[in-house]
Amino acid sequence: MGQFFDVELFLTTAVTIFVIVDPPGLLPVFLGLTKSLGSRQRRRAADRASLVALGVIAVFALFGRQILDYLQVSVPALQVSGGLLLLLIALELLMGKGEDPVAHDGVNVAIVPLGTPLMAGPGAIVATMLAVQRAPGFAGYLTVALALVTVMFLVWVFLRYAGLIRAILRESGTVLASRIAGLLLSAIAVQMVADGIFGFIEAH
Repeated sequence: MGQFFDVELFLTTAVTIFVIVDPPGLLPVFLGLTKSLGSRQRRRAADRASLVALGVIAVFALFGRQILDYLQVSVPALQVSGGLLLLLIALELLMGKGEDPVAHDGVNVAIVPLGTPLMAGPGAIVATMLAVQRAPGFAGYLTVALALVTVMFLVWVFLRYAGLIRAILRESGTVLASRIAGLLLSAIAVQMVADGIFGFIEAH
């Protein structure tokens, strides 16, 4: 089993991705972005967001370095662009403008910003790429794949039960959670942009 599965790599990768994605921290953002959706649409959004995040991270784990090299895009550039996109979403949450029923059809919100860049952001993508590079070969890919699937399953569970949390918080609590999420998300976005800028400076 050891030659096909690296327990230490699995634990390290799973914990790292879990901390970066932060499923508990996603709940207030998810509630804020899906406050105008029905329970069925919210469940669909949770399903699709988890699948999108899993797919995006998996693609970058396999072909990330080749994709970035082909496009001549650096990791810091990926961080800055992801941070700016998150900042726009954070401002909408803070100002209460993230409630457009046209945008919240259970599809768009699941893909952007939930699936990416919130869940499958530069941090999770880079962490997965580095994990694969640390243990190349079949065993490395298998171990990282299992770690990624495990974390995304946990994310899906958290988002699936967001409706129960919404019922407990009610409308006023959901609005408050949305504003708090906007504040936290803006801080995450600024940090992501700052990391990208410092990355540019160090690279040059």
